[in-house]
Amino acid sequence: MEIGFDREKYLQMQAEHIDARRKQFGGKLYLEFGGKLFDDLHASRVLPGFAPDDKLVMLRRLADEVEMVIVISAQDLADNKMRGDLGIGYDADVLRLIDEFRSRGLFVGSVVISHVTDDNKAARAFKRKLERQGVKVYRHFPIKGYPNDVAHIVSPEGYGRNEYIETSRDLVVVTAPGPGSGKMATCLSQLYHDHQRGISSGYAKFETFPIWNLPLDHPVNVAYEAATVDLDDVNLIDPFHLRTYGESCVNYNRDVEVFPVLNLLFEQIMETSPYASPTDMGVNMVGHCISDDDACVAASRQEILRRYYKALAHERREEIEPEQSEKIALLMGRMGIQATDRPVVEPALKVAKRTKGPAAAIELPDGRIITGKTTSLLGCCSAILLDALKALAGIDDGVKLLARETVVPIQEVKTRHLGGRNPRLHTDEVLIALAVGAQHDDNARRALAELPKLRGCDVHSTVILGPVDEGIFRNLGVQVTSEPAYQTKKLYRKS
Repeated sequence: MEIGFDREKYLQMQAEHIDARRKQFGGKLYLEFGGKLFDDLHASRVLPGFAPDDKLVMLRRLADEVEMVIVISAQDLADNKMRGDLGIGYDADVLRLIDEFRSRGLFVGSVVISHVTDDNKAARAFKRKLERQGVKVYRHFPIKGYPNDVAHIVSPEGYGRNEYIETSRDLVVVTAPGPGSGKMATCLSQLYHDHQRGISSGYAKFETFPIWNLPLDHPVNVAYEAATVDLDDVNLIDPFHLRTYGESCVNYNRDVEVFPVLNLLFEQIMETSPYASPTDMGVNMVGHCISDDDACVAASRQEILRRYYKALAHERREEIEPEQSEKIALLMGRMGIQATDRPVVEPALKVAKRTKGPAAAIELPDGRIITGKTTSLLGCCSAILLDALKALAGIDDGVKLLARETVVPIQEVKTRHLGGRNPRLHTDEVLIALAVGAQHDDNARRALAELPKLRGCDVHSTVILGPVDEGIFRNLGVQVTSEPAYQTKKLYRKS
């Protein structure tokens, strides 16, 4: 993989820019973090060289001055909203975030449950759960007329109704498990309460994408649009920035649409607005740290394709109209991208056509493509997993890594005792069998040692993966896409 992003330059510039914004306000700064604070796999895919936890690494350099506040929407709790990339609920992700921040030496001050209503039992239960574990919890409530009725919002019946978040440090990072949690409203509510108490404070936004100083049609920015089609986000030129400074900067529709109201809120809370445009609010140095634009362009084009296949599979699973995939297809048309431009697609399709069964292909770090077919022993994903490890370890393709005495007992347990009808080994079972074999077989041991090299590899399957194989590839850091088709015509499938 070609490196296209200067990580060290980014960490330094971003920390300096945050420090400058803190000095601008001369007091407490509420820094809203858009996107993922860590595990930012999208950024690491479109900006090769960006590590998924770079933003967290940057904050660790300011650890003694930072306080973390996590916001979760009561409505998301009631709806049991899930993080698709991790396969866990937003409630579980809040706990995961707390643990992760604490393990990195960052102080977690509190959790805010936003949009709280009297009838939301899930929110009440989650609040009790957090408090029993010693976590401070604050409640913020829906505000009638939000965001347009500024006079009501900036009043004792609006922001004044929210519980004031007691913070002990001057840099308050406000983050959330996902979009729509209420991060910005939480920050503005705090500005209102601080102003009422005579406390000097300000607000800024840490939003990685879209990248404001890249062209509107740059593949990195288009990849962000593809990643957020479910939110109806659209990149556009910031008209307020263009009018004020004569400079074209990229922002997205939600921030541009809400900015006039946001500006009025600032004026009501702080007497004057510190910003002339939504771009002004940002502290985003990513665009200054791209070291190889061609590498980022190539990576972003591949990410657009991944998002396209992901949308197709989602629509097939849910049996819904192809709205998201069609939006991404339009973006692909703008970029001149074909569905088969993903290198692992055509090799997988060719094997499936030849064998008349499910097939898969994986691209190794050196560009080699390994294909796999479905057999009586292995599913196609299990086959490519074993063959990829053999190729990486330099083991001859004819060598059998799994001994019969290891495989047969696994198959018998599946079919005789666990009610399984399919004796083929899933990827997790293959890895367990390989680990057992590694205790006495040198080839199995060498193959197992190559597992870390699969991180970042691309896989394409000609059928939608089951939850087990999908989870194993996710944990290995493998980037999987599939055709929008199932292996069988059964109506019931395990989720």
